[in-house]
Amino acid sequence: MGHALLCAQTAAQLGEVPVGAVIYHQDQMIAQSHNSPLGSKDPCAHAEVLAIRQAGQHLGNYRLENCTLYVTLEPCVMCAGAILNARLSHVVFGAFDPKSGAAGSVINVFQEPRLNHHAHVTEGVRASESVALLQEFFRQRRQAQKSHPALKSEENPNV
Repeated sequence: MGHALLCAQTAAQLGEVPVGAVIYHQDQMIAQSHNSPLGSKDPCAHAEVLAIRQAGQHLGNYRLENCTLYVTLEPCVMCAGAILNARLSHVVFGAFDPKSGAAGSVINVFQEPRLNHHAHVTEGVRASESVALLQEFFRQRRQAQKSHPALKSEENPNV
């Protein structure tokens, strides 16, 4: 999770919501990423999806069986779907996402009995550090908005 937190810090430095993700296979990190939907202008450029793409390339397979994803924020529905389609075995996340979390906060995609794959989920790992990154990021965004109202734009709606 420590490396995922470093990836999240990189996202924050780039003005992206600070979420980082890494994937391990057989005790080796095979992928790492951070959120980048703003910079890439891609709504699917969540840290988890980007890491899954990298891991698939690394393993030469779209199935990521026996892999563990570490992510600083509870996956959303889109990312949970990608995780299940990739057949990741285990998901470890830090902070809960009460607005869009799909590992129990809003919905639990990983325990849906009608789906043909399930991933084991470990929640709340280094949660306080993940939460602190998110809170500081949004605190700075709110402060910037108060100081410079013109900063809010369609390109940066999270300000």
